[in-house]
Amino acid sequence: MRGGGRGGAEWHFRPALEAGPGTGLCGVMATHAVANERLRALEELEREIGASLQSAGNVILELSKEKANERALERQAAQFSAAVQKVEAELSAQIRYLTQVATGQPHEGSSYSAGKDCQLALNRVDYARLKLGELARTCEQMLEP
Repeated sequence: MRGGGRGGAEWHFRPALEAGPGTGLCGVMATHAVANERLRALEELEREIGASLQSAGNVILELSKEKANERALERQAAQFSAAVQKVEAELSAQIRYLTQVATGQPHEGSSYSAGKDCQLALNRVDYARLKLGELARTCEQMLEP
């Protein structure tokens, strides 16, 4: 996953088919499935927003009449309210998901967090190796006559 030492540290990420358990072809397919599901949810959300706008328009149309039909008005208002609640819930879920992705918290279909953790661990190993080398040199200097 990584090449070079402390002086010429280079980071290389292996292709998904070589990356290890959970990140192979099945991991790639799972990532695409999650992305497709998210897109379908957003398309449904878009349709729901359209329905809520239609209901709002019907409420306004009914209110603009000289003699408003109370039952139709209540039905359209209830449809609008239900659509807005559904849109709000789905938008909240989408925002929670995006927050997890943006903050590096583990979530289904992503190996970013694991890659980041691995990178940080390798940096710590390099640092420990450097400090151990300095300690070894100090010990050698103290033991020299």
